[in-house]
Amino acid sequence: MNSSHAAGLVAQFGPRESMEYDVVIVGGGPAGLSAALRLKQLATEKGVELGVCVLEKGSEIGAHILSGAVMDPRAINELIPDWKEKGAPLTVDVTEDKFLFLTENGSRSVPTWALPDNFKNHGNYVISLANVTRWLGQQAEALGVDIFPGFPAAEILYNDDGSVKGVATCNLGIGKDGEPTENFQLGMELHAKYTLFCEGARDHLGRQLNDTFKLRDGVDPQVYGIGIKELWEIDPSKHKPDLVMHTAGWPLEKDTYGGSFLYHMDNDQVVVGFVVGLGYSNPYLSPFDEFQRYKTHPAIRAALEGGKRVSYGARAITAGGKFAVEGLSGAMAKEVATFGIHVTLVEPGSFRTNFLDVISLKMAKKTINDYAHTSGATRAYAVRANFQQPGNPEKLAEALTKIVNPEKPPFRIALGSDAVRNIETKNAEVCAKLNAWSEVSPVD
Repeated sequence: MNSSHAAGLVAQFGPRESMEYDVVIVGGGPAGLSAALRLKQLATEKGVELGVCVLEKGSEIGAHILSGAVMDPRAINELIPDWKEKGAPLTVDVTEDKFLFLTENGSRSVPTWALPDNFKNHGNYVISLANVTRWLGQQAEALGVDIFPGFPAAEILYNDDGSVKGVATCNLGIGKDGEPTENFQLGMELHAKYTLFCEGARDHLGRQLNDTFKLRDGVDPQVYGIGIKELWEIDPSKHKPDLVMHTAGWPLEKDTYGGSFLYHMDNDQVVVGFVVGLGYSNPYLSPFDEFQRYKTHPAIRAALEGGKRVSYGARAITAGGKFAVEGLSGAMAKEVATFGIHVTLVEPGSFRTNFLDVISLKMAKKTINDYAHTSGATRAYAVRANFQQPGNPEKLAEALTKIVNPEKPPFRIALGSDAVRNIETKNAEVCAKLNAWSEVSPVD
């Protein structure tokens, strides 16, 4: 429903009823509920009254949560130190990690000692995220948080000065044609001093905020993946309630990032999931079909064969990708500087190497004409520019040796005339946008 239609319904059937809160939180997942809990805890510590409500589109808290996750207890230790005494559903300790690189018919296991810390899960718990979320909802209600399940936020409300005033819930009694029926009822407005949006990745209100406040202007594009997850009941003889397994490789090609997980929960259940980065270049790739192929691999089939799928679902997820490297490197540089360690980001242009040659770059044989002006143009450039790039790789090597020798090497350096030109263009665009809004920006 567009904004003009919604406004017409309010004019015809309104005004809408409203409720006032200090904080309205959109989304009853772990993030929204944890925020609500912490706000009420702080209010209690300060001896002040704070009205907090949570809107959840699911029929109950946890209804839209895809069960099955590995949880580091650090956050819950800080939020609710006595969570064990309060019966939090964290009961399956991880005692075994496996990481496999899959080929089509086999696999290679990575020794545990060689795994990065984020794949070492001893001390963590395999959980039903839906159950943990329901438990968080109970703790929030006990502290006085108002939770409204079954009431999705449909519209963002604004004050006269353009700031967010709150949200309105969905209208009820709308027919298939989008028009009100005899049971029509306007949604309710919830006004707040602060509105917190915890809808997850790429949800509709978040996109509206991006457009309204131009939050994506002048920043790198967000990278997304899709996560597909299934919950299975398996043969008890195959169940290992302390095992966490991750994989990489087959069935994805080398130019597509992604991987999988298989977590053994309690009650002879496992959760199996498959993640594919949505930056893949093959227009014929289907993440769902790749997931089905993955489950036929001998290492995965061995656990699932003879079992029964209980539930399934999929979610968009945010991913850092190469766009997160700069932010992570900046944070790391500050941490390691006290040890005399320096971090340098090299931002190279294009160099005359075999990067665009057929031995390094593989393209799908089939093409779709509708993409001729986008990916098609990129393919044409790759053919045209092969070994014609402006950068000299020998001079690049000389430049790199100069970077490492100074006592204080740069945090960032662009190498190549095209790299410098691209950065100058982007900086000019940022400056132009700052100047365009210079009268609005000073709000100190």
